[in-house]
Amino acid sequence: MRIAELQGTNLELTDAIKQYVDDKLAGVAKLTEKFEPCDARVEVGKTQTGQQKGNIFRAEFNLTIPGVVLRSETIKDDLYAAIDEASDELKRQVKRYKEKLQDADRVKIEASSFEHTEEF
Repeated sequence: MRIAELQGTNLELTDAIKQYVDDKLAGVAKLTEKFEPCDARVEVGKTQTGQQKGNIFRAEFNLTIPGVVLRSETIKDDLYAAIDEASDELKRQVKRYKEKLQDADRVKIEASSFEHTEEF
């Protein structure tokens, strides 16, 4: 998996933020090893400039797996908490997608073995 785009909105992307996003996507990369090529587009930043009550941060992850696009978005008071929650949601979606594929394979195998037993 590669990060195709890392964008900061209303926020300067520091090396620490970039490294933190890379670390969080490493867990997702392990789950998507069999789905190559995978591209991730990441957008982090403030929702608006000039908030009256502190800063509100947003993290959005779009993961393109062949045949499907998975997306997670989180808005929090802390940038790192938003990145954490969005990456956890993306991991959950990838796991669910993998389970869905495994279940589909099981149904095909069970159906084909059932058809063979009826012939005899």
